[in-house]
Amino acid sequence: MYITSIFSMKELIISSINHNLNKAIVLLDALDTETYCDNSVGPYHSSIGSHIRHTLDFFDCVIHGLDTNDIDLTSRKRDEIISTNKEAAKNHIYALQETLLSYIDVNTDYLIHVTDNMGQGKVTVNYTLESILAHANSHAIHHYATIGYILDQLEIELKIPGFGYNPTTPVNKREGI
Repeated sequence: MYITSIFSMKELIISSINHNLNKAIVLLDALDTETYCDNSVGPYHSSIGSHIRHTLDFFDCVIHGLDTNDIDLTSRKRDEIISTNKEAAKNHIYALQETLLSYIDVNTDYLIHVTDNMGQGKVTVNYTLESILAHANSHAIHHYATIGYILDQLEIELKIPGFGYNPTTPVNKREGI
């Protein structure tokens, strides 16, 4: 029996995203502000806060572009408060989770125009709401993995099950946080 027979595909995706965002809340609760803002780890010298902010920016682009059917992933807010203030980041996550839940009963049987820069200029492609949300969730997991690397380099050990791992990664291959 497939899980999608119990839940709609959209419900399953939104539930998965919210579960993944809850892992960020656990992370934020476990870190002090100094660690959250530390940008000493090379080669990119980005902080955990900047990765959380970037992840939330992606979701914000989706939310803000839905009404006009024009999601532009290159038009991110880059709100530095989220990069430096854990409480602001947590509040943003809670608001995002509420907004996502509001989409469950919304008709989304249409294609959504999504613009991004592939490295050679902007390109617009068609997505469904489910596909752009699944993409945003994968993007978050990718940045969680980078956060795991930063924590490792800072010699901080946290145990957050599944944090930074794609759900398809075999459990026996998972190490770290």
